[in-house]
Amino acid sequence: MRFLLTTNGDSSAPDEAMMAEMGAFIEEMTRSGVLLATGGLEPGGVRMTSRGGEVTVTDGPFAESKEAIVSFALVETRSREEAIELARRFWKIVGDGQGAVQQVFGPEDAPR
Repeated sequence: MRFLLTTNGDSSAPDEAMMAEMGAFIEEMTRSGVLLATGGLEPGGVRMTSRGGEVTVTDGPFAESKEAIVSFALVETRSREEAIELARRFWKIVGDGQGAVQQVFGPEDAPR
């Protein structure tokens, strides 16, 4: 099962100790094959809206930047509980903040 773990823009800036601990956590997940991808996102980007066949493009940054997703990890786990446990470990390293854990569905999940 694949899950997308995301963090919002209201986390505090990382210090050197936290970066070292996070590096070790990422290395552990990579070695075990759980971590498929991770990264940060530009603060703002472009917002796309489609209504009645008309597509509108709005450049960021946006007023509610604390609600924007600023980083992500794509993981493959045996269960939702395992993904949540990885997210718990992440937040114990990072400290205060907010994020989400969402299952990612692909073609292999479609009904046959």
